[in-house]
Amino acid sequence: MTDGLDEGSLVTLSSPLLLVLGLLVTVALAWAAVVSARRRRAALAAAGVSLTGGRRASLGVGLTVAGVGVLAVAVSGPTAMVPVPRASGTVILAVDVSNSMGADDVTPTRLAAAQRAARAFVEAQPTSVDIGVIAFEQGALTAARPDADHSIALKAIDRLRITGSTSLGTAILGSLTAITGKQVAIGRDGAAPDIGYWPSATIVMFSDGQNQSGTDVVQAAEVAQKAGVQIHTVGIGTTNGATVEVDGFHLQTSLDEDALATIAQTTGGAYHPALDAARLDGIADSIDLRLTVSDEPLPLAGGLIWLALALLTAGAAFTVLRSGRVI
Repeated sequence: MTDGLDEGSLVTLSSPLLLVLGLLVTVALAWAAVVSARRRRAALAAAGVSLTGGRRASLGVGLTVAGVGVLAVAVSGPTAMVPVPRASGTVILAVDVSNSMGADDVTPTRLAAAQRAARAFVEAQPTSVDIGVIAFEQGALTAARPDADHSIALKAIDRLRITGSTSLGTAILGSLTAITGKQVAIGRDGAAPDIGYWPSATIVMFSDGQNQSGTDVVQAAEVAQKAGVQIHTVGIGTTNGATVEVDGFHLQTSLDEDALATIAQTTGGAYHPALDAARLDGIADSIDLRLTVSDEPLPLAGGLIWLALALLTAGAAFTVLRSGRVI
């Protein structure tokens, strides 16, 4: 068990006893140096010899004693708790797998482009971020639960396939379910659920914004906003659109930027247009995850040992300059 000065201190010691013993040795050396200097001066005065270089001698002894004192602190294992900002928390990648994502206005298809961008996003995140994957169309399926092992998310992204219509509201509630670990749904009376506060969670939604059914989008976004969960939306497709074939029918589909922008603005996130493959490749750099500040241990012993060696070396040098010998 690691002992500390106190629970709320900024610096802790792995061995306070060594510090006490080291300081006692330092005090003893300082006292011995003072007594020795007094006796030497008295003996020289009695012999009628004037003492020269007194300041240099005192400086050499002082540096040596200081070096021993710093070394005593170093061997006690001091560690400082330093606040370090870093990206952390939970990120849910909500990927649209509805029929409209089969359009080829973004090569090779909207879904394939979204998968590539999602993989790049995952690969750019540190292990301090837990990443989960939601595949959504009319419903929402948890493809991968939030985990620090990002290979799980990457495999889930690769498994995504096109099916069904689109419900952006269901995608948001499904993502909140993955974040909280509990089913999140709008009540039959339209009442929004209270899911607590999750400020370190973020949802990144990859979609063309074509909302066709399901839960009201704005109401679902307000549930996320109340819970402190930001939603960043990534528009996949073009406003000119393209035609997709569904069950033998040809349907025109285009990017709905307004819907995606509304979701992002409601939750305090941002909308990221990605009208072509080149923009999608840079999505990982454009989405800023919120930073949290955590206390990280910073060992101080190494720096203190170097300082002690410098002081001891300087003390020895001044001693040699004064007397022509080390001791």
